[in-house]
Amino acid sequence: MRTKLIVTLLGVGLLLAVVPAWAHHAFSSEFDINKPLTLKGTFSKWEMINPHSWFHIDVKNPDGTVTEWLIEGGSPNTLIRLGVTKYTVKVGTELTIEAYQAKEGTNKAVGRNFILADGSRLFLSESSALPAAAPAATEKK
Repeated sequence: MRTKLIVTLLGVGLLLAVVPAWAHHAFSSEFDINKPLTLKGTFSKWEMINPHSWFHIDVKNPDGTVTEWLIEGGSPNTLIRLGVTKYTVKVGTELTIEAYQAKEGTNKAVGRNFILADGSRLFLSESSALPAAAPAATEKK
């Protein structure tokens, strides 16, 4: 009886450990490689959450209204390895974002780069699934 209880608890524990891996998605499941876009807007918020960070960008439309875009970036640890910290881009900074739009057509995209006013680029991912993304940290010299 005790052995069955231990085996059952181990099984439940393993199952719960695997659930976060199922919840993570591949680039192609959510974003469209055939929908590259370039947005110009104002950085308004950064949510540093795993497994991805979310950058909120206010994009001004031709009619003067503002649309909020959500730009997915790498995990906080990945971004820090790429030199992007919460101090790198201040709220209110004007920037250009190179990204790929969500398949569902909403104002959501996965970011490839931030381009700052001085022309410098900040990579938002080192995923090999994302075209022209930063090389993996292990490949840097």
